[in-house]
Amino acid sequence: MARCHQLIECPPRTVWDLLADGYRYAEWVSGAQRITYVEPEWPRAGAHLRVRVGAGPVSLEDTCTVRISEPVRRLELEAQASPFGAARIAIRLIPWGADTLVVFDWHPLRGLGGRMHGLPIEWAVNLRNRAMLVKLARAAEAGTARPAGPS
Repeated sequence: MARCHQLIECPPRTVWDLLADGYRYAEWVSGAQRITYVEPEWPRAGAHLRVRVGAGPVSLEDTCTVRISEPVRRLELEAQASPFGAARIAIRLIPWGADTLVVFDWHPLRGLGGRMHGLPIEWAVNLRNRAMLVKLARAAEAGTARPAGPS
């Protein structure tokens, strides 16, 4: 399991609004190249989005399904990318004065990622997740209040 946190200098509502816009997922998720579909119900439990993930010319389709959604407090996702398997992604938003402490928890559920899980993999995932939180902070703090939906 890889857990990290980031203090974001804006209120939880601003961070939640970013997380709740599935079309902005690729702005803060490392490796996400483009969003290909977002269910209109996103981020309600059971809704999903599809995204192309990868590096350079190598990419694959990833499906991300909302498992738990507590607006402005908690979002838990299941990301599935064949052939690597699935992972649980838990994001908690904790009010911290006028700011938001984001706690990000990643855990492999099944597939190749779960079988290879160990210290070297966890170290690499933790680096990726820390970079993701920095991207999330920059996007939220920039206050780029764009309307939800395709751009």
